[in-house]
Amino acid sequence: MRYSITGKHIDIGDALQVHVKQGLGEIVDKYAERPTDATVVFSRDAHEYVCEATIHLSTGLTAQAKAHATEIYAAFEDCAAKMEKQLRRYKRRLKDHHKDRAQPVELIGGSSYILANSDDDSEPDSLQPMIIAEMETQIPSLSVGEAVMQMELAGAPLLVFRNEKSGGVNVVHRREDGNVGWIDP
Repeated sequence: MRYSITGKHIDIGDALQVHVKQGLGEIVDKYAERPTDATVVFSRDAHEYVCEATIHLSTGLTAQAKAHATEIYAAFEDCAAKMEKQLRRYKRRLKDHHKDRAQPVELIGGSSYILANSDDDSEPDSLQPMIIAEMETQIPSLSVGEAVMQMELAGAPLLVFRNEKSGGVNVVHRREDGNVGWIDP
């Protein structure tokens, strides 16, 4: 597994890098079968350290965790505990569904846009929104259950995916009442 351990405006020593590799290595060996790479970023937020970790699995799923603490090692330990919980749930769900994905998740390309926020009350010149950024994004081909699992692993409020069963573009999202909604146009 490839590791990328960096710090934003802080120096990450060799001892912390070894600690992170050992800690994540144990978690991944226990709960994930074929991880491809892990990215860990440390930063400061006022008086706290922030640890953000992302692990990409060979199935195409991504697990993310973020934690804050006053000590940098404590921030990593909290982040690692969250990551372990997510991977444990992921492994349990795979066993519950009795489904092993033989092929990696297929990805198709799509465009992602960021629209300008209009705080002023003036009338717009046209009905077309102002695009301030355009990026390429990947849309995975998943089952609905896998899409819900990916959304929860990523900690995202919603996930756009291509339904393996119907071939159409679908959306799963976290509702305000805590349940998961599924849009199948």
